[in-house]
Amino acid sequence: MAAHDVQGRGVMIDLEAHFGRGEKFVSYDELMRIMDMDKVEVGEGDLVCFRTGYDRVILGMNKNPDAATLAASPCAALDGRDERILNWITKTGIVALISDNRAVEASPSRPCEEDHCASLPLHAHCLFKLGVYLGEIWLLSDLADWLRAHGRSRFLLTAPPLRLPAPSAPPPMPSRRCDSRWFLRRNALH
Repeated sequence: MAAHDVQGRGVMIDLEAHFGRGEKFVSYDELMRIMDMDKVEVGEGDLVCFRTGYDRVILGMNKNPDAATLAASPCAALDGRDERILNWITKTGIVALISDNRAVEASPSRPCEEDHCASLPLHAHCLFKLGVYLGEIWLLSDLADWLRAHGRSRFLLTAPPLRLPAPSAPPPMPSRRCDSRWFLRRNALH
């Protein structure tokens, strides 16, 4: 990924449209219900995007971030402790989970019931067990709004990486192609 673009079918799941803003651990049942209501289909090889509204929370701070607001998990996120979500990720064969929030899954996650467990279980499952890529803090709200307004959830996603020495996560620049027009959305969160 560091040398070539990431390109494939993007699929948008709009959590903010269903839950608004505020902390929310999204369960498997809720995720499936949203996908059913919005007629979202996820298939093998897809790049699945979750719009939570966190990007607009950050941008709304006008380059003066409020640490307390950002630390309070102001938007919905996947419940990484829900085993059915982890199984769904495995069974669908998706390539990446992408979100506009800071961790794809709720962070901090719900307390675990065992003595030893991952602090971010979805991360452990995707990165270490499956090799599924995670993309975080992407600017997705404008794209999600456009897709919702046009009754769509699928789009062509192209994200060329920045080739920086030793970054942990270079900011992507996803683009979309809709109705024979190209729209380039730059990650403006830095």
